[in-house]
Amino acid sequence: MSSPKIIDGLNGLLADSTVFYQKLRHYHWNVDGRHFFELHEKFEELYTRWAVSIDEIAERVLTVEGVPLHTLSSMLDAASLEEDESIPSGRAMVDAIEGDLASLRESIIGIIDHAEDAHDRGTANLLDDLLDGIEKDRWMLRSWKKDARTA
Repeated sequence: MSSPKIIDGLNGLLADSTVFYQKLRHYHWNVDGRHFFELHEKFEELYTRWAVSIDEIAERVLTVEGVPLHTLSSMLDAASLEEDESIPSGRAMVDAIEGDLASLRESIIGIIDHAEDAHDRGTANLLDDLLDGIEKDRWMLRSWKKDARTA
């Protein structure tokens, strides 16, 4: 059942998801300004959900007979998403999160294509659900930005 393309794709997604999760925690801890309460809560909602997704992705790697990345250094080496050492405004945080979600979406679509070619419905189903959540989150963040002022 193992497919190197699927395992590599899932491990890349695992790495990006881990970097994204930590960025969400960073933003949750450091957001301030006018939109503090709503963004602090939203970032916590997102990182809580991504903690579950990270676990599901790692378990899927095991299911398809791979070994999930399991050290921070291996995650950082494999990730295409970048950490954010700055403490940006709330609006810039939302922009960064939306951008990362767009990148995650593109990665997931590629992995789904490989999974479907390999008739791996389990991987495709897992990632379809994740994709649905990403698309909803991106819509919500775009909607928030329409009325938000720089925090």
